[in-house]
Amino acid sequence: MASRAGPRAAGTDGSDFQHRERVAMHYQMSVTLKYEIKKLIYVHLVIWLLLVAKMSVGHLRLLSHDQVAMPYQWEYPYLLSILPSLLGLLSFPRNNISYLVLSMISMGLFSIAPLIYGSMEMFPAAQQLYRHGKAYRFLFGFSAVSVMYLVLVLAVQLPPRSSI
Repeated sequence: MASRAGPRAAGTDGSDFQHRERVAMHYQMSVTLKYEIKKLIYVHLVIWLLLVAKMSVGHLRLLSHDQVAMPYQWEYPYLLSILPSLLGLLSFPRNNISYLVLSMISMGLFSIAPLIYGSMEMFPAAQQLYRHGKAYRFLFGFSAVSVMYLVLVLAVQLPPRSSI
């Protein structure tokens, strides 16, 4: 084979590249899917960190009760959703399928189940807010129910795709 600066190999005009080996399509898809899953896991980590910060401020009473409400019950089990995400990240370097399967199963248990419970837990407060305009919990002046439903909408979109 010729170097970049040297002459072309004898007996070729450069059009014989079609017979060379290529990376199989399933390996190309694997790399693409790993990249997409990693992006989703990192977004999940950002949401998780924001939730941890909110809960820490609420528990440690760093701000007044009027600005940051105490956490909802669903937020505590949702904190465990970091474990399946980390397990998923650990499965990528060596294509460890058992870690990936365990990550998928535990993502449903630790992430999706608390989100479903959270939407049911906050529903009466959301009804109260939208029917009567009364909110009892606040996050920096905004209704806590509205903000947390926004977080739920974002979080529900992440776990199923990040565990595929």
